[in-house]
Amino acid sequence: MPRSVNSVASRKRRKKILKMAKGYFGARKNVYTVAKNAVEKALKYAYRDRKAKKRAFRRLWIARINAAARQHGVSYSRLMHQLSKNGVALNRKVLADLAMNHPQTFEAVVNSVKDKN
Repeated sequence: MPRSVNSVASRKRRKKILKMAKGYFGARKNVYTVAKNAVEKALKYAYRDRKAKKRAFRRLWIARINAAARQHGVSYSRLMHQLSKNGVALNRKVLADLAMNHPQTFEAVVNSVKDKN
């Protein structure tokens, strides 16, 4: 009985890895075992940093909101507490955008919750 090898699937698997390693430097782009290690590590970093990106943006938004809120005499934590207490459903991304690009609107939001103390 002849030896049975699944060469079609094996080749496809190797080509998939080498395609993902396109653009890498040196042997990482064309030697399968080296490329496989490089691609695996890259995928780990990509997974990890998709989560880290969300954290980094949240920190940026909070810093921007805090800076803008303090110009109007209120701290970030007090502003967020008053917003939630008064039922203002604006998330941090929108508030940070208002603080940066529409300061009059942001001031109106801050004043609306400051008045209701």
